[in-house]
Amino acid sequence: MTNNNFEPIPSSLMFKSLLDKDTIIMTANPRIALVMKGIMRAAKDMDAPLIFELARSECNLEGGYAGLTPSDLSRMAREAAKEVGFDMWALHADHIGIKKGDDEDIESTKALVSGQIDAGFTSFAIDASHLFNFQGGNLREELADNIDATTKIGLHIKENMGGREYGLEVEVGEIGREDEHGRVLTSPEEAVTFIKALNENGVFPHFLAIANGSAHGNTYDSNGNLVEQVSIDIDQTVAVAQALKENGLDVRIAQHGITGTPRDLIHNHFPHGDIVKGNVATFYQNIVWDIFKVYEPELYQDIRDWTIATYKEKAPGKGDNEIFGKFSKFAVKQFFDRIYSVADDTKAAIDAMCYAETLLFIKAFNGEGTAQAVREAIN
Repeated sequence: MTNNNFEPIPSSLMFKSLLDKDTIIMTANPRIALVMKGIMRAAKDMDAPLIFELARSECNLEGGYAGLTPSDLSRMAREAAKEVGFDMWALHADHIGIKKGDDEDIESTKALVSGQIDAGFTSFAIDASHLFNFQGGNLREELADNIDATTKIGLHIKENMGGREYGLEVEVGEIGREDEHGRVLTSPEEAVTFIKALNENGVFPHFLAIANGSAHGNTYDSNGNLVEQVSIDIDQTVAVAQALKENGLDVRIAQHGITGTPRDLIHNHFPHGDIVKGNVATFYQNIVWDIFKVYEPELYQDIRDWTIATYKEKAPGKGDNEIFGKFSKFAVKQFFDRIYSVADDTKAAIDAMCYAETLLFIKAFNGEGTAQAVREAIN
């Protein structure tokens, strides 16, 4: 199979061909789709597989807070791939969130997934991690609602993909959840119990998102200063991956919340191969805002003023920089037309910066040259 049409391929093919190799698949969030071409050019030049993803909250049938429907995202990604001439990419529906798990929630989620399948998505992440029974007597009881919801959507995907290959990610342990002791971490036993139960129900994931100390978005200290994210518990991550292997489960870790994680830490200390998918999201939005400061100062100031005015009351005691860093993602839809009609030199700067930064991520992920292994496996 040669991908001369530059269409998205299933992430499962990436997973299977790179299983237990010393590499992490570069996974980027094009919340502002102007970042796509630079990211793709870097992946092409490094010959590394790439996954593009947006979460349900960002991209859904109503447009999400990024102002994009699944068909919009699919069209933009395909256009970028053809322009760049890049063949090793997947289109992933990240965080298909299920918050209640009742019939209405499940049916609306099925409708979204059907829309994603119709738009040509090749990979899906079911996130029912919020459904956790704290009164459960054992792990299976605690996870029962998550297992049930994930199974229903997992079987819906399988049925509607009609025998076509696709990648599947599931989530156990809500990313970034905290209790009185700090971040709540997923245990090896929890991960194994969850995956075994899904397998028993006919759902066979490739990637498992776990709570291992990371959080989504930008990270701030108690004084509201932007700081590096170094909270990922590597030992716990390795323990979860090892437990999955020991139980004969071909599932590995999807690492969420990499924005702010130093690339040298990733390169030197991340367990490549135990972590097989590395999500980089808010990082790319931050690039766009930084470029707007210089290339589109009036637009940047309007976005900043709107964000702070709109969310000041929702973040009492927080400084303006932290409010902007955490809530400016909601400005993307609000300023959609102005963002996508910026000058060509602005777009060129975004392209160049995303290219350079993605080279660093792919190097840190040990991704260079690994696309060839995927091609060989496909052929």
